[in-house]
Amino acid sequence: MLPVRPLGNTGLELTTLSFGASSLGAEFRNVDLNECLRSVEVALDCGMNFIDTSPYYGRGMSEVLLGQVLPRISRDRYFLGTKLGRYAPNHFDFSARRVVESVDISLERMRVDHLDIVLCHDLEFVEMSQIVEETLPALKKLVDAGKVRHIGVSGYPMKMFRYVLENAEDLDVILTYNHYTLQNDMALELVPLCREKGVGLMNAAPFSARLLCDAPLPPWHKATPQVREVAAAAAQLCRERGSDIAKLALQFSIANPDFTTCITGSANPERIQQWAQWALEPLDEQLLADVQKVLQPIHNWFYIEGRPENNDSTGVA
Repeated sequence: MLPVRPLGNTGLELTTLSFGASSLGAEFRNVDLNECLRSVEVALDCGMNFIDTSPYYGRGMSEVLLGQVLPRISRDRYFLGTKLGRYAPNHFDFSARRVVESVDISLERMRVDHLDIVLCHDLEFVEMSQIVEETLPALKKLVDAGKVRHIGVSGYPMKMFRYVLENAEDLDVILTYNHYTLQNDMALELVPLCREKGVGLMNAAPFSARLLCDAPLPPWHKATPQVREVAAAAAQLCRERGSDIAKLALQFSIANPDFTTCITGSANPERIQQWAQWALEPLDEQLLADVQKVLQPIHNWFYIEGRPENNDSTGVA
């Protein structure tokens, strides 16, 4: 079985590998609806106990599909997290009124009576002070009302997390993505800050949106030609050693106990079973060292996401 780790001071214990339901929203490819539904059940059967989604994924489709399968699964078998604030590529609304509406809609779509975690989604696209002064306090009222158990934020830039950790009063958990992978470990800087404040730290996207696997990159991927070339060389090294860079990437991202869980998702049930198996196998330390050496020229490469002022300005390759 997958081991569990405590999530900050929330009292929740999440498995080291969690199911990300973004793929159910066809964010990476066209999907088969029956496979989508089976993927959720397979993830839980493989031992994953946390499901992460958002109304943004498939513009509601991910939550709707979860609502087709979750009612027939005992609620004590899983923890459920969703997000709010981002609803389309350029549609953001973090107002207190929309917080209430969004949570109610998510509950209705997924046909559950409470959410274990609700995160403010991609706040780097808006004025971050609104999140601290309006959005999180509105979410706290829903905690008091029993609709939500724990609240936090998710997004890409490290600067955003530092701001919220320093200024927010009600913060239980943060979710970072693409920042604790074979190629980018910048999220390590969040570990002491989260530990000091008792905030749970979750990681997502061990494959860095397919950069660290053999599948073709999605059209929207921001990797530069150099980044793509170096990542391809690392993948080739793994193949030459009889392994798979995706396996190494997943094992690396779940190995650090400072990150409670690593979230990754697929609408392919067989792929999910493979990931769960990889998670239980030993990490090849020599291969890891050799691959990280290949990736060194692009170590901690990142891109700008959201408003420029919400991003760090150095380190972009």
